[in-house]
Amino acid sequence: MNRAEILDKAKEYVTKDRDADHGDMENNFGLIAEYWGLHLETHIDPTDVAVMMTLLKLARLKSNPKFLDNYLDACGYMSCGGELATKTK
Repeated sequence: MNRAEILDKAKEYVTKDRDADHGDMENNFGLIAEYWGLHLETHIDPTDVAVMMTLLKLARLKSNPKFLDNYLDACGYMSCGGELATKTK
């Protein structure tokens, strides 16, 4: 796949209706942030969740740099984080 195809596929993943499987993205990242914050005894923002999940995908790439799903997922997590970061409350 070339870079445009990778971004198009990542866009397909994050823009199709995933609420039925995973719930609302903003609510889901908020809940994950709360759980992680409790466990780590520190404040975690939903945007931190996007960054940390991206780092998880990067760590997985270390073991298998040819596994395309990790690239796609990393793009998806960063786009979700960008949406959350630019959303006005």
